[in-house]
Amino acid sequence: MKYPKILFLCALTGAFLLIFALLPPDSLSLETLKSQHLLLKTHVGHAPVQSAALYFALYVVVSAFSIPGAALLTLLGGALFSFTEGILLVSFASTLGATLAMLASRYLLRDWVQRRFSAQMKTVNEGVQRDGAFYLFALRLMPLFPFFLVNLLAGLTSLGVRQYWWVSQIAMLPATVIFLNAGREMGKLTSLRDILSPGMLFAFTLLGLLPLIARWLLSRYHPSSH
Repeated sequence: MKYPKILFLCALTGAFLLIFALLPPDSLSLETLKSQHLLLKTHVGHAPVQSAALYFALYVVVSAFSIPGAALLTLLGGALFSFTEGILLVSFASTLGATLAMLASRYLLRDWVQRRFSAQMKTVNEGVQRDGAFYLFALRLMPLFPFFLVNLLAGLTSLGVRQYWWVSQIAMLPATVIFLNAGREMGKLTSLRDILSPGMLFAFTLLGLLPLIARWLLSRYHPSSH
């Protein structure tokens, strides 16, 4: 198990260094993306496959390292690619990045995560033991739990990689669709707050809680099915 861990660590370190070599400071800002939109759109038109591959790889690294800018990259995907292409690229890239972060937490950062987030870890472990994948689904949709924290804490739970993958992909899909759609009108945006209103955040929270509420009602009125 020692050598796979070393290879995984080297790959993550290489990707981390590469991302900072390729991305100059402030490149992942709304103003920069808006100013470069037409140039990037032209490049995508000339080299669609290479552009999609580069975008996918960039999104995976940003997600895996929780580098600020994933939401802006999703907007950019909506501006550069068709809606269907954007959904495929962002959905799979964000889920792959999240899974890599979870694996890094599980196999490389376990001791640090346990020390740094001991209180949150206790809550999440209890939730996963009680509700399993439903709890992860709720965490993914609740704005109170940041993307990076869910990845780190999930790595120390009993959730399997395959289960973590498909639950994350489904739960992150609503926000992906909203941001991709907003990206089609990137020129009119002045802030990310133009996209996620308080009402939208409340709707996401409610959507995340629905499976837990349904499970609780089922166990309450049909104890034998719990």
